[in-house]
Amino acid sequence: MNNTFAPARRSLLAAALALAAWAAVPLAHGAPEAGKDWVGTWGTAPADAAPKTLQTFTNQTVRLIVRTSAGGSQVRIRLSNELGSVPLRVGAAHVALRANGAAIDAASGRALTFGGRPSVVIPPGAPMLSDPVDLAVPAQSDLAVSLYLPGQAKATTVHEAAYQTSYVSGPGNFAGAAAFPTRATIASWPFLTEVDVMAGGGAIVALGDSITDGAITTANANRRWPDLLARRLPAGAQMGVVNRGIGGNRLLRDPEGWPPFGRAVLARFDRDVLATAGARHLVLLIGINDIGHPKAADVPPAEELIAGYRQVIARARTHGIAVHGATLTPFEGTVFPGYYTPAKEAVRQAVNRWIRDSREFDSVIDFDRALRDPARPARLLVKYDSGDHLHPNDAGMAAMADAVPLELFNGAQAAPR
Repeated sequence: MNNTFAPARRSLLAAALALAAWAAVPLAHGAPEAGKDWVGTWGTAPADAAPKTLQTFTNQTVRLIVRTSAGGSQVRIRLSNELGSVPLRVGAAHVALRANGAAIDAASGRALTFGGRPSVVIPPGAPMLSDPVDLAVPAQSDLAVSLYLPGQAKATTVHEAAYQTSYVSGPGNFAGAAAFPTRATIASWPFLTEVDVMAGGGAIVALGDSITDGAITTANANRRWPDLLARRLPAGAQMGVVNRGIGGNRLLRDPEGWPPFGRAVLARFDRDVLATAGARHLVLLIGINDIGHPKAADVPPAEELIAGYRQVIARARTHGIAVHGATLTPFEGTVFPGYYTPAKEAVRQAVNRWIRDSREFDSVIDFDRALRDPARPARLLVKYDSGDHLHPNDAGMAAMADAVPLELFNGAQAAPR
């Protein structure tokens, strides 16, 4: 027998045996369960930090508190250095159910890894997903995500207006500590942009400005309208609600002079909507700052805003995401100088007519009708007014959540990621 090709046959046999052995290995954690996939249960939209308020952490641990919407059997986190100019080193990461304050339920604590490693260096401009861990995460629960930041880490990628207290340690790695040695508190979310769970429903992304972000609502109470919408969803729906609002944000233009207002929706859409795990629905409430911020001569006409909305609709539908257009809420009498004029109100009314009547959205959510004073429809109803005549108070946020028809989300399934 000619053995010229015996080594090749042995190599092929070895490869086949290795493949068979690999196939026999159980699937790694994070493989989709039957009827389930990754769904965003919490999220925020990062922006550039303001130079005067830039946070710097030096050999410290941050413990960030977030509120879940959907529950699930596994969890992973998304970190971001997308607005950073230097590598971000995370020496350790940990997730747990919060007990109270900065303390965690120690039995629920899970160390997180990245590609199997306990630490990670995130390049400038990049996000990073952790490896999944098994953890039964209840809906409507507080999670504590702890990041140990060795060396010096500048929070150049941050959501500044969290309306939630988080915690910073003194020097050292306290990522897994049950009792956290708090040196300072912060009301922002540096580096953390999403928490995903393994669940059976899809995610609803709320994309907008400070009204979606929760400005003027009670801190540490989760009274933003997306939070309240999540509480209204049936428990069996297993749907996440991810808040991508940024105070001061616009549809068409980047901020002028204040970086925390964030990049325009048209610029951040892929990062904040398409990258959201399981995104199946988008509630779009944006445009009041495009109207209010500029000087009167620079206000974009309604047609320009409508062209921007059409871009959002087209880009979302390319990925199978339904888009629910929300009408812009009243702002007459606002305390911010120059923000309101009758000419600007005319633009808002023209935009709202198009949102209601064009039939270009999959549905319309009429936040304007829910909040306006019937006797003075250009103004917020007094009981919903935070006092600045622009932002709804807690009761106004509840009225907004109640104005969202839940039947819009029936039958939503998590998108494959």
